Amino acid sequence: MRQKVRDIYGFIQNNLYLNRPDMRVGEESFNSALLFSLLTALNRGKELIIGEPGLGKTTSAEYVGAMIYRLPLGLIWASEVSGHPEQTEEKIIGRPDLGRLNQGEEVVVWSYLAQLPIKIIDEINRLPETKQSMILDGVDRGNWEYLNDVIINEEFCLFATANYQDRGTNTLIAPLIDRFDVMVESRHPGANMAYLIGMKERYENVLRRPQYERRFQEILLKRQDYHDKMKGIEKLCDRFGEHMDKEFQVKMLSRGEREQIRGSIQELPLDLDANAFLRTGIAELSFCYKYGQKRTDEHCGEGCHYTGYLCHRIKNCISNRFPISVRTYAQALAWLLGDEAVGVEHIKAVMPYTLAHRLQWKEEYIAQKQGDERRDPFQIHMARETVNEIYRRYNEQSHLIKNALAVAYQARSGEDLEPIEGDHPIYAEIKRDLNEVR
Repeated sequence: MRQKVRDIYGFIQNNLYLNRPDMRVGEESFNSALLFSLLTALNRGKELIIGEPGLGKTTSAEYVGAMIYRLPLGLIWASEVSGHPEQTEEKIIGRPDLGRLNQGEEVVVWSYLAQLPIKIIDEINRLPETKQSMILDGVDRGNWEYLNDVIINEEFCLFATANYQDRGTNTLIAPLIDRFDVMVESRHPGANMAYLIGMKERYENVLRRPQYERRFQEILLKRQDYHDKMKGIEKLCDRFGEHMDKEFQVKMLSRGEREQIRGSIQELPLDLDANAFLRTGIAELSFCYKYGQKRTDEHCGEGCHYTGYLCHRIKNCISNRFPISVRTYAQALAWLLGDEAVGVEHIKAVMPYTLAHRLQWKEEYIAQKQGDERRDPFQIHMARETVNEIYRRYNEQSHLIKNALAVAYQARSGEDLEPIEGDHPIYAEIKRDLNEVR
């Protein structure tokens, strides 16, 4: 199964989304936009893809979605929603069936976006802030409501693209941006690959099969119970996958294979170092000595003992969605690499992409760092430096931190032990937990 997923990555990288590797894990190199799109589709995750116009933000998500979920490309295009100021709930989620409404019945015609497991929102930051809240529940839980009706997606993943800020874009509201597990950049592939892309036929794509796209659309437009409709979609997905394998040797994943992969990913444990390193990072990003925890509307001044730690440079408290994102993507990466447990290297690899969009830096720190020489966009660069800094501190005292966590576990189990003292917010957090138990 793992080899099949790797073959899908290789097929897209070599034929559809030509790009350079820009991250390294162990001995292997990957393109971060393609790798995280693949992990998002496998993991039922949510990915925000940023970048300049025309550099493949949307197309990378379309190709991954088509091959992991066995859907023809034209159907995915038909289901995409574009962000713009005039966008409405009726175009994004659903609309009343006007024929039935004239007969006094309230029946909803659901959009393709709400029904299909692959959800792509193009240029999400062109949606006005007042309209972004319309998609919060759907984005978070796959729970789509319109009038008095509701559908819940049992399996789904979300990709949203965003251009860099210009006059037509809006700020993504904090509750929406926190729901994204990862943020990546789709980069320019370099002059040579860009030349090769320019030589390709513009309108030909092996993942387009119009005869199947029409059959999918016929099912989606039926006035039928949503779950019965999805059974029909699943059967057609299987036929489409078999056709692509037989005619073009393009191998895609069935629903059973996706579920089997997710089961294997979820079984991978975090080893002791990965566990302690992640806790150390959460402590630095949520701790405040003066006010008990980080809060966006409270600002700690100079003179705090923890001025040298990250808690002094950020404005907000990291959310509880952050460790979920880190764990699930690190597990998926470890599975893809064939490792038996999640280690620090896996956590370090995914953490910058799970942090970049979630950190709100203080203005004075941004002013200090804006001139840094870098290859990443500013947010990912800052997050990568953050992870390196947390790792350096963890590495200097990993034995003591693991010992402090072990003692805390024993103390919570009833043993009469005092918490271990140390110079890092993690020790203060451990002591606070134990004092509240006693």
